[in-house]
Amino acid sequence: MLPEPAAVLNPVTARSTEPSQRPTQAPRPVARIAHVAVHLPERTRDVADAERELHRRNPKVAPRLPMVARLTGVRRVHVADDDQQASDLAVAASRTVLDRAGLRPDDVDLLIFASATQDMIEPATSHITAAKLGVRAPVMDVKNACNSVLNGIEVAEALIGTGRYRRVLVACGEMPTRGVRWDVPDRRTYAMSAAGYTMSDAGAAVLVEATGIGGVSGIEGFEDDLAAELAGLIDPSRPSGILGSAFAAESRHWDVGMLPGGGTVNPRDPERTYFEIDGSRLREAFDAFGSGPVDDALAAAGVTMDDVALVAVHQVAVTYLADVHRTVGVPADRTIVTVADHGNIASATLPLQLAIALESGRLKRGDVVLLLGLAGGISMGAMVVRW
Repeated sequence: MLPEPAAVLNPVTARSTEPSQRPTQAPRPVARIAHVAVHLPERTRDVADAERELHRRNPKVAPRLPMVARLTGVRRVHVADDDQQASDLAVAASRTVLDRAGLRPDDVDLLIFASATQDMIEPATSHITAAKLGVRAPVMDVKNACNSVLNGIEVAEALIGTGRYRRVLVACGEMPTRGVRWDVPDRRTYAMSAAGYTMSDAGAAVLVEATGIGGVSGIEGFEDDLAAELAGLIDPSRPSGILGSAFAAESRHWDVGMLPGGGTVNPRDPERTYFEIDGSRLREAFDAFGSGPVDDALAAAGVTMDDVALVAVHQVAVTYLADVHRTVGVPADRTIVTVADHGNIASATLPLQLAIALESGRLKRGDVVLLLGLAGGISMGAMVVRW
């Protein structure tokens, strides 16, 4: 009999479940996040300087003072080179993650390109990424705005749980700076475009493996986690892996954040190739979720917030983080603020925070991590992982 993936709850149905019926201990995980890497373009843009240039180009529309930088707390964003594509950023991060794992492209069983950005409408950007990387495995795209990577990990874990694949590479290339409008005809257009000035480019890669392969990071000679448990190096009651998750969507709010060009609605209208975001409505829609998905994910994982060492949360503004902490009950001292110096890098945000935590020593083997995703559409996702 095949093992089942770690507990997953759909908050739409799970919230009606009595507390006594919720799992008190998660099943043994079938998949884990083995490695993570991020690629940040070297070229950067100062947000306040960019706003001053915006005012120079649109003096009757854009404010003279850098209002976006002041209101959001975002100082700097990354900008990919003009000849780079989303797939290039994904490939750069993927090469790093494979090198760290000591793997070749042939070792990948499935490649998922998970990103809000894409090279083109057809073919799937996963094909382009795989060709550039030298991967010849099956591929697919998973796209759900800023939750794309989190949903990509969800899909990878589910497929690993069926036994179909053992090692899945989730590759991400975010280039939202290509959809930012710099010529604004009126105040309304400026207001709908303002959030774009904090958007940033990045690549990310997450290697998701079945828990029975890959050995123990940093320990030579062990075939799998079982060997390490027998050696007394890992508590068998606290296995590494994806412990539980919960996802929710309120799709009636799909129009609060859009890049509406290129599809069947606006196939060839260049004026619809820029982001249109109603920040106030988006914030209100997220607040309506409350702490439901987080509570459900923790319950599915059999842990509490007291067990969580690190919370990686999607970030659109420094000033909005306090609201997120309050609404979902996340302790502020367990998060890493990345949006101020790296901007809103869409679905690459969570991998960036994991990479920084690993490099700084804030995340170590055995720690429990909460991955909290917020995305246009709108949706929220929460995933609990033991590192």
